[in-house]
Amino acid sequence: MNESRTEILEEPTHEQGVHRESFSDRVDDRAEEIASAAAGGDIEQAGLWRDAWRQLRRNPFFIVGALLFLVFALMAVAPQVFTSVDPRECSLSRSGGAPQAGAPFGYDVQGCDYYANVVHGARVSLSIGFLAVLGTLVIGVVVGALAGYYGGWIDSVLARVTDIFYGLPLILGAIILLSVLPERGVLEVSLALIAFGWMTAMRLVRSNVIGVKEADYVQAARALGAGTGRIITKHILPNAMAPVLVYSTIAVGTIIASEATLTFLGVGLQLPEISWGLQINAAQNRLRDAPHLILFPSLFLSLTVLAFILMGDALRDALDPKLRR
Repeated sequence: MNESRTEILEEPTHEQGVHRESFSDRVDDRAEEIASAAAGGDIEQAGLWRDAWRQLRRNPFFIVGALLFLVFALMAVAPQVFTSVDPRECSLSRSGGAPQAGAPFGYDVQGCDYYANVVHGARVSLSIGFLAVLGTLVIGVVVGALAGYYGGWIDSVLARVTDIFYGLPLILGAIILLSVLPERGVLEVSLALIAFGWMTAMRLVRSNVIGVKEADYVQAARALGAGTGRIITKHILPNAMAPVLVYSTIAVGTIIASEATLTFLGVGLQLPEISWGLQINAAQNRLRDAPHLILFPSLFLSLTVLAFILMGDALRDALDPKLRR
């Protein structure tokens, strides 16, 4: 009897072996799935962007915004496509001349072809917009990722520093900084806008990192021995960047408008730069007798800002399933 019991205990039945093997296989398969996700197999994230692109292609607002952006981008990169006139070829005898044949936008205060000046002004305005947004993203993403991932006293310190910068409005802070600089070119204006414009990106990244860092695939990556740098850059940030991308698209337009405001107030770009803000500034005293001098650069500036706002709103709708139609 004892021998037979021993044999039964030592040799499981065929049915028990099948169950044990099946359960073990399921555990191994699940472990492989988690490891695949932790190693970067973000199928769900790829599907999100694929669905967003499909939604954007059907959105008329995105199409209009993208077309406007392409026109102004081409204007900034290759102004000779739109005009062959030298914007610095001037004659005071034509000062403030009205639109006419050969000069569809007329002439500015210095007697320069205004159409050529407005076209060439796109390069400076877009350059400042993209440089400033790129800088705000670099600072905002780095600071927000560190604050959101580590939490504790690091989060408290970085959040309080952000609050200090938030206490000073963008335009006012840029005015104070630019007023003490000896030169105010594209780089200086961009740095001033970066210094007082990174806080919103930081807040967005921080809140999204806090929501993502406890996800299953992040925990699996930690269990597999992934380092902190790899976890943040490979697994957390790619899944937390959608709101930041929407913000940065709209922020380009906001930065361009801010640059024009600073230049209009006399603390932004300086001559001999060519920008829409400088043109609006120079035209403010000729509003009654030469309204076209303020109309055309203001129109181009408004259309550029509108293009980025339309693309940003469409991107927000495409990335948020609750807003999809």
